[in-house]
Amino acid sequence: MLEISLKEIVTVSMVLFAVIDIVGSIPIIVNLRAKVGHIESEKASLVAGTIMIVFLFVGEGLLNLIGIDVHSFAVAGSFVLFFLALEMILGIRIYRDEEPGSASIVPLAFPLIAGAGTMTTLLSLRSQFHTINIIIAILLNIILVYIVLKSSKKIETLLGENGLGVVRKTFGVILLAIAVKLFAANVKGLFV
Repeated sequence: MLEISLKEIVTVSMVLFAVIDIVGSIPIIVNLRAKVGHIESEKASLVAGTIMIVFLFVGEGLLNLIGIDVHSFAVAGSFVLFFLALEMILGIRIYRDEEPGSASIVPLAFPLIAGAGTMTTLLSLRSQFHTINIIIAILLNIILVYIVLKSSKKIETLLGENGLGVVRKTFGVILLAIAVKLFAANVKGLFV
């Protein structure tokens, strides 16, 4: 039976929104648009959504293949979320990507939208939430990603640099709290 829960969908959507950080990525998107011209919002959104949903289902099998349990991965994921949150709150860069050469699929769909942080988060969330709710949350986030990609110039003008900073720091604090909760919920499973 499908365990659809509005509370789970909202929670997972907020986590994914914070990890994907599409609003905080607007300066990167604007910079990419200036470098390569046109960004294919539809293609980037579809590819990112497909990558996330496929990884949600095959990721655990991949872990089992290399001998890692979900609790270990979830704890590792909580550390990734913790550091992502610190980056957002403090405005520092702990992890740096190479400078992109093209847009749309690389680096937009992967790794900007569906990157290592998102993949880790999906498997971590799978240990706590029903899969159907995670899929719905992914789809909601992909719709939001598409809207942001389509209207990135308008959003940048509307919010301004200070507005983008406030949004980024707010979601950083939320992400930090979720990282702590994820760690607490899974660390016990390491010693059982």
